[in-house]
Amino acid sequence: MGFFNSIFGKKAAPQRELNHPSQLNVGDMISIDDSFALPPQLRGQQLRVEAVHTYESERKQQTEWLLKGHGSDTLFLSIEEDDETYLAFSIKISRAQVEQLFDLEQFSALFDEPGHAELTTQILPADLAEQLEQWLGKQYHQVTFAAFGYFHRQDYRGQKPPQDANGATGEPFEYYLLLDDDESCAVEVEVYEGGDTDVVLTLYRPLTDIRDYWPAK
Repeated sequence: MGFFNSIFGKKAAPQRELNHPSQLNVGDMISIDDSFALPPQLRGQQLRVEAVHTYESERKQQTEWLLKGHGSDTLFLSIEEDDETYLAFSIKISRAQVEQLFDLEQFSALFDEPGHAELTTQILPADLAEQLEQWLGKQYHQVTFAAFGYFHRQDYRGQKPPQDANGATGEPFEYYLLLDDDESCAVEVEVYEGGDTDVVLTLYRPLTDIRDYWPAK
C-alpha cells in the first residue's frame, strides 16, 4: 500500500459542507454583501466566528454566533424563522449611546407593565449617525415584556442545555423586544441578575446577504 500511496498520494479528506448560517462553527468565516443598504460594520466585511452561544427559553433554543471582522466592533448573528428565514445581525450599544439615541423617559417605560412602550429615535450627532443610523428604525413599539430565559456561553445545537439540582444552569435574564414599523429593525434588551443590562440594535436581513462561506481549516 505504501508504494501506491507514494505514487498516487493519499486521498484528501472531504471538506466540510458549509452553505447555510446554521452550519457555522468557531473559526469559520463569512463574507457580507457590499450593498449600501447595509451599515458600515457589515457592508463588504469578512467576519470570523469567534464563539457560539445558546439562548434558552421555555419555548425554544436559539443559537447566537459572535463575529469579529477587521474593525473593533463585535457583532452577533442569529437566525429568525417566520414565514421565511432571516438573518438577525446585532450590535451592542453602551449606556451613553442609549442616551443619545433615545429619550430616557421613553426608554425606561419598556420596563413598566403592561409593556406597551413606544420609542422614537432622536436626531443623531454626525459621528453617531455614521456608525449607527442604518441599524435604526424611526419609531419602535414594544412586543415582548419581561420574558424569562437563560444565556449559555456554549453551543448546544441538537441537545438540551444541562441542568443541575436547581434547574437550568445558564445565566438567567429578562428579555424585552421592540420592533420598528416595518419589522426590519429591533431594539433588544436583556436584564441579568444584579441589574447588568445589555442593549442591542438588531437588523433583519435576507440570507443572501451572506455571499460566501469559508470553513475553518
